[in-house]
Amino acid sequence: MGKFVITTRKNGEFQFNLKAGNGQTILASEGYTTKAACLNGIESVRKNSQDDGRFDRLEAKSGQPYFNLKAGNGQIIGNSEMYESVASRENGIESVKKNAPDATVDDQSE
Repeated sequence: MGKFVITTRKNGEFQFNLKAGNGQTILASEGYTTKAACLNGIESVRKNSQDDGRFDRLEAKSGQPYFNLKAGNGQIIGNSEMYESVASRENGIESVKKNAPDATVDDQSE
C-alpha cells in the first residue's frame, strides 16, 4: 500500500512524496508554506489522480519522459521522476492512480 510522506524543507516549507508499496517515490509535491496547505495538496492528489486527463505526459530536454499531475484549475500538484522510457512513465502514472486514493499519511515534518 502506498503512503504520503510529509517532510519539511530546509527553507521551512512542507512537501509530500507519494511512495509506492515498495518505498519508491512516484510523485513529489511543490513546497507549501503551511501544513494545512500540504494536507490539502494530498487530498487534491487523491481526487485528481483518478482522472487520466489530469496527467500531463511530458519529455525533458534530455529526452526522458516524465509527468505532472494537475488540479482542476490547471495548477501542478505533483511531478514524477525522470523515466527511461514512455512505458515506464505510463507504469508510474498507473502506480499513482492505484496508490493515491487509499494511501496513508506519514507526517515526518518538524
